[in-house]
Amino acid sequence: MMSKFMDWIDARFPATKMWEDHLSKYYAPKNFNFLYFFGSLALLVLVNQIVTGVWLTMSFTPSAEEAFASVEYIMRDVEYGWILRYLHSTGASAFFIVVYLHMFRGLLYGSYQKPRELVWLFGMLIYLALMAEAFMGYLLPWGQMSYWGAQVIISLFGAIPVIGGDLTQWIRGDYLISGITLNRFFALHVVALPIVILGLVVLHILALHEVGSNNPDGVDIKKKKDENGIPLDGIPFHPYYTVKDIVGVVVFLFVFCAVVFFFPEMGGYFLEKPNFEQANAFKTPEHIAPVWYFTPFYAILRAVPDKLMGVIAMGAAIAVLFVLPWLDRSPVRSMRYKGWISKLFLLVFCVAFVILGVLGVLAPTPGRTLLSQVCTVLYFAYFLLMPFYTRLEKTKPVPERVTG
Repeated sequence: MMSKFMDWIDARFPATKMWEDHLSKYYAPKNFNFLYFFGSLALLVLVNQIVTGVWLTMSFTPSAEEAFASVEYIMRDVEYGWILRYLHSTGASAFFIVVYLHMFRGLLYGSYQKPRELVWLFGMLIYLALMAEAFMGYLLPWGQMSYWGAQVIISLFGAIPVIGGDLTQWIRGDYLISGITLNRFFALHVVALPIVILGLVVLHILALHEVGSNNPDGVDIKKKKDENGIPLDGIPFHPYYTVKDIVGVVVFLFVFCAVVFFFPEMGGYFLEKPNFEQANAFKTPEHIAPVWYFTPFYAILRAVPDKLMGVIAMGAAIAVLFVLPWLDRSPVRSMRYKGWISKLFLLVFCVAFVILGVLGVLAPTPGRTLLSQVCTVLYFAYFLLMPFYTRLEKTKPVPERVTG
């Protein structure tokens, strides 16, 4: 009966074909390491954000008068409301942690190089939409840091010549941040942007499965096949990697739940202390900074004295990621076989990015501003000098098959 039922489904919908194309007969390299957990973990956190977000909207009121009180109502009176809120707020930070590690793996093994340029571009569009989604959601609790953080970020658009003032007012929907802003951000956060993200995730996976997954050696497994057309160095994604991913999921959930139950505020980095006070347009917090996952770019913004040039630098820091596939001229993909110059530049880039993230949280001082400027130069140097050092450096010979 089950076989007949599946035949009936397959005649009307390609269920079995999708299962085979993307799981049971999709052959992935057999030498994946732990860095390949983070793609599936990002999908897990996305599901968590959607499910908990739906439940939170049932009790949240998107108005300036009631938003803060409705969050308190969720935390105190709604049954299990506190855990839903903490799962969602912790999930936001967890999302960026796994996405940053996922991107780092792409940089490490050259997963953006031909023929995976489109996979990388879809991934970067997901990252951009995720930043917009996080920013919209950041305003919704209507706390002090939500209000003033949004005030600072939205005001940056005012630095754009000619259209800046009108653009800022259009984004706010009012002459200042108000209930209208909150209402439109709520609509974008719970409806528009999740649809965009889900669509981009599907395109990202389809593009990946069309060209095949990269691996730590950067070797194309499709070049070596047996008489049945199966890659010699490939194994079916299901059941091998679906089972392996369960290990990563279990470890991740242990850490994630420990944060949710024992320190969901994470010392003020996941939930800032000023956000437990209702938004007040007449009381500015001592130090305004965005949540931690935006701080590297915020530090780049503050590193440039001119406001317009700072906005351009911040935008360029994100835009340059989109052209990365065409900046790398190395004949090899993986950092295992690139020269010492590429390894040094990647290390310096990662250190600079982390330092910028720390500086973005702290209040500016002359010394911190100087350090931000140095790290900003190092950040851009990694990308802008890449066409030169990747072409000139001596690389190691790449094996014809994966090394395990």
